[in-house]
Parts: sequence; C-alpha cells; structure tokens
Amino acid sequence: MQTDLFTVSKLFTERLFRIPDYQRGYAWREKQLKDYWNDLEQLEDKSHYLGVLTLEDVPEEVVKEWKDDKWIIDSKGYTPFYIVDGQQRLTTTIILIQAITEVVKEGEKINYTSKEEIKRRFLWDSKDDGISRSYIFGYEKDNPSYEFLKTKIFNESSDISFPSQDTIYTNNLSFAKDFFLKKIVDLDIRSLEEIYKKVTQQLLFNIYAISREIDVFVAFETMNNRGKPLSHLELLKNRLIYLSTKFQVEDYEKDNLRAVVNESWKNIYHYLGKNKDNPLDDDLFLRNHFLLYFGKSLTDEDDPDYRGYLRMRRSYAHDYKDYLLENHFTTRNIEGVGKNGGKAIKTKDIYDYSKSLKDSVEIWYQILNPSDSTFSKAEKEWLDKINRLGIEFVAPLIMVFYQKVKKAALKLEFLKALEKLIFLNELVRYRHYMTFDPVLFLEMSSKLSSGKSNAEDIVKELTVAFESGRDSKEIWKIIQAEFIRSGYYGWRGIRYFLYEYDLHLKSQSKTQREKIDWDVYIDTPEDYHTVEHIYPQRARRECWTKLYTAYTNKERSVLRHSLGNLVPLSRPKNSSFSNKCFQDKVGDISTKVGFRYGSYAENEIATYEKWGAVEILQRGVTLLDFMDDRWSLKIGDRGKKVKMLGLDFVEEKEGITKKRRK
Repeated sequence: MQTDLFTVSKLFTERLFRIPDYQRGYAWREKQLKDYWNDLEQLEDKSHYLGVLTLEDVPEEVVKEWKDDKWIIDSKGYTPFYIVDGQQRLTTTIILIQAITEVVKEGEKINYTSKEEIKRRFLWDSKDDGISRSYIFGYEKDNPSYEFLKTKIFNESSDISFPSQDTIYTNNLSFAKDFFLKKIVDLDIRSLEEIYKKVTQQLLFNIYAISREIDVFVAFETMNNRGKPLSHLELLKNRLIYLSTKFQVEDYEKDNLRAVVNESWKNIYHYLGKNKDNPLDDDLFLRNHFLLYFGKSLTDEDDPDYRGYLRMRRSYAHDYKDYLLENHFTTRNIEGVGKNGGKAIKTKDIYDYSKSLKDSVEIWYQILNPSDSTFSKAEKEWLDKINRLGIEFVAPLIMVFYQKVKKAALKLEFLKALEKLIFLNELVRYRHYMTFDPVLFLEMSSKLSSGKSNAEDIVKELTVAFESGRDSKEIWKIIQAEFIRSGYYGWRGIRYFLYEYDLHLKSQSKTQREKIDWDVYIDTPEDYHTVEHIYPQRARRECWTKLYTAYTNKERSVLRHSLGNLVPLSRPKNSSFSNKCFQDKVGDISTKVGFRYGSYAENEIATYEKWGAVEILQRGVTLLDFMDDRWSLKIGDRGKKVKMLGLDFVEEKEGITKKRRK
C-alpha cells in the first residue's frame, strides 16, 4: 500500500474510476450521510482521513471496449481503475461536489475555479468540446446506476431512448443528492468555498493497488465489512460472478453466465427499490426464496410429516447465508476446481438459481405492494388484508401459488382461505396450541412447486386446517381463557380486527371514503395511540366514576380492556383526550374533534347517550357477531359470546335476564 496520503483533488489527477459489476451499488442513507457531513463541519484547518481506497487495474481487453473513454486514455494519459473498496465514500464525495456546482450561480467561481473547470476535473471531460465525453467517475455501462448517475445526478443528457431503471441503489443516489442540496442551498459563496476546500483539499485517502496475485472477488468480500455492511444478497452476487470465472468451460460460456447474474440482480434491485416510500428488504426476499428453492433438499426425503421443515426453518432462518456462501456456492463444489466438498455445481445450477431469483422478485414485489400490481381489484384487496395480518410465514406459499396459477378466481379463493386461517391463528396467542404448525405453509409451497400438489389441493388443505382449528373445543377454551386473563387490548390481532370492522361499517354507509390510514394506524408517535379505550384507563373524573360504582376494581379493569370498549381512531390522539368525559369525547361542532368526526366506528360510538357497562357489553357482543360472520367462526349464541367477553358479571349486576337478551 502506498504510504502517501492523497487529497481528493490529487486523487482525481489522470485517473478514471469505475465501479465494477461485482460491487454493490450506492448503499448510504441518512445515518451515514449525517456522519459524513458532521465530519466536514468539524474540520477546521486539520485534515480528515477517510481510509483506504482499494483499486484494481482494469484489464486491457476490457479497456478496449470502453469506446467513450478511449480518447482520454490514449491522448491525455488517464489510467483506468476499478474501485474494489471505498466506493461509498468516494461516491458521496462526488455527489457533494456535483451539488456544489448546482448551487453556484452562473459566472461565480469557487476558490478561483469555475463550475466548468470543477466538472472537468471531477465529473467528466470532453474531447475538444465535441460529442466524445468521458466520465471521470462512474459505473460500468451495463449497470442501471450508470445512466442514473449520468442523467439524474450529473444532469447530463442521455444517448439512449429508454429511461434509466430505478433500483434501491438509484433511490439512494437521489436521496444523497437531495440531502446535500438541502444542506448547502442557502449558504453564501464564502461558506460554499469553505465546504469545497474541505472536500477537495482536506479529505485524505491512502491508495492500495491490488496485485494480480490477489483474487479481487475474495478481496471484495473481506474488505467490505466496514461502513454499512453488505447484505447477504450483495455478497451472493459477488460470489456467483466469482464462480462464473472458475468453471472450466469456454470463455463465451463464462461471459454469458456473468451476464445472466448481472441481469438478474439488476431486475432484483429494480423491484426491491421500486416503492421508494417502502423499499423491500434484500435479505427477507433472499431468505424466503431460499426456503422455497432449497427447502426440500435440506430435509429428509423419507420424512412423511415434513418435520424436517421445522428443523430446517429453525436452523436456516438466520443461517441461510452460511449455507449459500459457505456450503453450496463455493469453489470446492465446482467440478474440476479444488476438492469437491459438497454437491457438485455446474454453470446450469448458477444459471437456474439466478433465473429463479429474477422470476420470483416481480411476484414478490407485487405480493407486498398489491396496489402497484397487475392483479384484479379483489386480489389486491385480499392481499392487502394478508399484508396487514402478517405475511412472513405465508409469503413463500403465495409466491409459488402466483407463479403456478393464472386463474384469478382460484387465486382469490386461495387468498380468502389463507386469510381466514391466519386470523384464526392470531386468535390463539400461543400458536403451539393449534392443530397445524405455520411451518406447514412451507410444506404446501414445496409440494405445489414440485407438482406433488395442485392449486385445488392447496386450497382444500387450507380449508381443512381452518375448519379443524375452528371446530376444536379445546382451542376455544384456550382462546376464551386468554381473553379473560389478559383482555382484548393486548391481543396482537386487535388492530387488524378493528380495522376490518371499520371497513365493514364503511360498506354499509353511503360514502366510500377511507377514514383510517393503515400506515398511520399501526405506526404512531410516542405518547399517542390509535386504539382508544372509550371508558378511560385512568377514569378519575366524576362523569366516569358514578357510572361504575357498582363494580369492583378488578371488574372495572376487565371492562376497560374488553372488546366492546375499544375503538379504532382515524388519527392518533394523546392521553389528554382519552381521559375526557364521554360527551367531550363525542365532540361538537365548535371543536371538530371527537368521535363524531372520526372513523366509521367512532361515528357509531357517537350515537350513544352514555357509556356504561351495559353499553360495553352490548357492543362487545355486536363485535363478536361481526367476527363470527366475517370469519365463519361458529362462536355460538349470545350467552357463549358473553362468556368469551368475560362479562357475565355485568348481566348479573344489571339484571339482564335471558328474556331481555333476546
């Protein structure tokens, strides 16, 4: 390693930098950008060491293909390098320099340097102001970030007719540029000069030129453990490209396999980052695909009950990376390379696996983002419901079902059966009491994928599993006992259930306006809540105490956390609202705040004159009636529902007879 320290200005002297295909894209987000900016702000006259920049000489046969850069390499003596390590820091620096050029007004100079001179030094240069333009820093051309960096970050025009493809990484590039623009847009010219000086003169790198004796792919894996860690998906891409160079096949076969891996990952990151407001997790996708792709091969073929799936899920839910990178996709498993320590892999194995990932990711995206899918309106509605309930255990099954089945009616039947089963599972707080195990969803996935079961078989299995659980007297005893012991407020399915009830009320109203935003509903700020105790948890005011004088402290606690006393709010409210008297909670025209102006369920509560124990009981029974009808649960008659609520004591104290019940 060279011991000299290079400023950014010296670093960008007769060098071209390219980010190779085995590298991940730009991964920094707000935390890393804030750290970078804070380091800059704290610099005074001292320098700041950014670390080692590891570079690899670009092979001559590759450089020959860089037609846009040929002139600057041949005529101006620029040397091309691949960045093996340090690209996140260097990319961030270049984005900040670009942001500075955008803020500087026309005709102004930064430290006696014009905008055009800055761009030619750090961003791009052109041959005699002609059309031949070489980018000093960038990605290889087949990387989707290449066009994005060029057009959206550097604001350059494109020679291609199709737009750049958005990915998680291109979203991060945009985020970084916006971050810096917000920091510097209001700075005066002197402050901009200070920032530019710090970036170009006070940030220091060591350069480490990687030798030909060191395998660059292995070096990438070992070096990139600083800063923001590589995801397993990013490491896997590098590994597969590495393996593509090790097969003893013709070069064109190696090149084709490498191209397939790159194209697959391009597609993967496009879909994982397509929803900019909610990008999908790399490793969640990889893990679910892993369970589907390798699940059956990791279990005992003679295991008729698929108990191996349970062992596999427990052992590989977090360690799947080790299986992929340490046990399966390794050089020792390539025929003719090293000692074969596992199942031999061929070029076709990597090809098939990469294609499977590519084919699966679009379905994965649409399953998790139904509103941006090609599915029918009804399918979108039911997929939304399953996403709200929790999709983790069933995602592999949905993915393979949607890959196999084209009939919308059958897919809808499948989604409805699946949602019912998940909801029943939510009712049982301790899932080991159920007559089925969630790991059986993996069994269904594998059987459907391998052709051992068809789609109709899967729907039937889901239906049988639901009916078996629903018809179990033992399970209903457990459900009732848990609700009586812990109340309904702590039930993990309470938000979903109340949301569904609000949708039910909406369907019966004259308007179709959505009154509850699910994302706000489940993600509330501290000290706020979206499920309201109508009878407050701290009911100290006389307007409340006088209604409940006949009840013991324990009975009041049961009433507070009972199902009928809970209502979903259209917007988060703090504790000061919770403790108000009932009529104040209902609201009036002058305040425009209260149940009268909230969700459909709140509107329903606003029709009551008072809120005592009888009202809590009656509304609880109404909600269980809805639950019974909505999920075909067969809870039983009104008496059984009162027992499930644990409110028998209300009937006794209020003198509610069987005749009055009817």
